[in-house]
Amino acid sequence: MQTLYSWLFRLFLPLVLLRLWWRGRSQPAYRRRLSERLGQVPKRHSRAPLIWVHSVSVGETLAAVPVISKLAARHTEWQWLVTTSTPTGSERVQEALRSVLGGRLLHYYLPYDLPECLVPFLNALSPNLLVIIETELWPNLLKLCARRNIPTLLANARLSEQSARGYGRFSSLSHAMLSNLSRVVAQYPADMQRFVALGLPKERAVANGNIKFDLSIDLGLASEAQVLVHQWRGKSSRPIWLAASTHVGEDEIILDAFAILQREFADLLLVLVPRHPQRFDGVARLCRERGFSLARRSEGGQLAATDQILLGDSMGELLRFYGACDIAFVGGSLVSVGGHNMIEPAAWGVPIITGPHLHNFATVSGLLQKAGGMMIADDAESMAQQVREWLVDIGKRKAAGQRAKTVALENSGALACLLEEIEGLAMQSIHQREGENPAPW
Repeated sequence: MQTLYSWLFRLFLPLVLLRLWWRGRSQPAYRRRLSERLGQVPKRHSRAPLIWVHSVSVGETLAAVPVISKLAARHTEWQWLVTTSTPTGSERVQEALRSVLGGRLLHYYLPYDLPECLVPFLNALSPNLLVIIETELWPNLLKLCARRNIPTLLANARLSEQSARGYGRFSSLSHAMLSNLSRVVAQYPADMQRFVALGLPKERAVANGNIKFDLSIDLGLASEAQVLVHQWRGKSSRPIWLAASTHVGEDEIILDAFAILQREFADLLLVLVPRHPQRFDGVARLCRERGFSLARRSEGGQLAATDQILLGDSMGELLRFYGACDIAFVGGSLVSVGGHNMIEPAAWGVPIITGPHLHNFATVSGLLQKAGGMMIADDAESMAQQVREWLVDIGKRKAAGQRAKTVALENSGALACLLEEIEGLAMQSIHQREGENPAPW
């Protein structure tokens, strides 16, 4: 089955490359560094241990940053290889980790899952350990790592029922792929059990919780959020509604709800943040076509009292935005994407609204709903109704935010457990390789 998979991948590779070229029309970064995706990278000459972390895009990269930062502080002799699959993920790696790791950071795109791409990549870099953030599984990558005695750990792993059914359709390939994993540190027991049901040996799996609950909001970040509040409110006390990480089909619903709310709350500010940068201009046009006065975050400066919508068309600021709003909608949930990280607004004590599609965060959303810190809206009318309720009753809004924050605090602690798991596998691999290749006298 894996041989068939590889040949099908080869057949479709021209289409994959064509898709990259097509996406490069609006995002030129997709047309750059193509050689990395084919496995062509400079040879690493250092003999320092190399820990490889793969984080497919922005969300996974943000989850990886505290893991890498804490381990890098403990083991100053380790080098770090961080791979991503998207340009936005690549940008976040450079922004978040270059200052932390300096010359110890190597960053490339992940090669395509073919031996002819992966073998030269592994030959050039020779990592000691591969840590994959969340669920980004590639059969040939895991098989080659197993053959080379490179341990592989799936960190903060999640597997929804929907995804498990998808893997189950190719049970022989999934079973072989999962058998090549050294360790799975799952978020919750249900995730762990789905991996085991698909073929992961039970003794290699553990459930430690979601590391995204270990979000740290320091004084510096809190101060930056307050600066935003001042910029957005000015001398008024206008309420701020943040709609974060929106996808195609969600912006229209948000704008419909905003139009309803404007009848009663004329000074309400909507901060609208599309998930993907290539949509910034299109969403700006949509807002103006609806007749709203729009400002863009990329233009900076203080908002005018007449600005009704602020388009969040900058990168890397969403966590600060959550700290500056009164109510947060988290996108990817009104359409069948499966939801995005609602732990971030919870950590700030901000009440949350989402749509009904939450399979990527099923356990987290369940905890927040049960506590009363998050509400679900199916359409513009129910969205406007919930926002209105929290705008009218400040006490109710603050109580909901506090309940969300309590959930975030009570579920922290997974990061420390994950660090121990990674450290153990890394040290085992390093000692084994040193035994095979003893340093010369």
